[in-house]
Amino acid sequence: QVQLVESGGGLVQTGGSLRLSCAASGRTFSSYSMGWFRQTPGKEREFVATFSYDGGTTYYADSVKGRFTISRDNGKNTGYLQMNSLKPEDTAVYYCAAGRAILPVNRYGFTYWGQGTQVTVSS
Repeated sequence: QVQLVESGGGLVQTGGSLRLSCAASGRTFSSYSMGWFRQTPGKEREFVATFSYDGGTTYYADSVKGRFTISRDNGKNTGYLQMNSLKPEDTAVYYCAAGRAILPVNRYGFTYWGQGTQVTVSS
């Protein structure tokens, strides 16, 4: 019962920052954990970060710890991924997702997916 739309991707230089947004439909967003994944051609979709629905717990992939921050505004039905100190290896299509698991950390914990937004980091 959730539709997700990502925005905020673009082209940045190494060391730059971007903030991705994930707009959710309806008024049930607060009942779902939300997360971010990324994918490059020929690679499996990679977990990036998650934010639980039950009390503000977050979890990050080792590759982005200290650089990325996941947040959510349930009043706006929107999730965010703040990306700082970007590297060329961060280049990917980024997807937001929602699911009912308490703290999902892989794609099997999510039911609903956005269409993706391209992030390109130039060297």
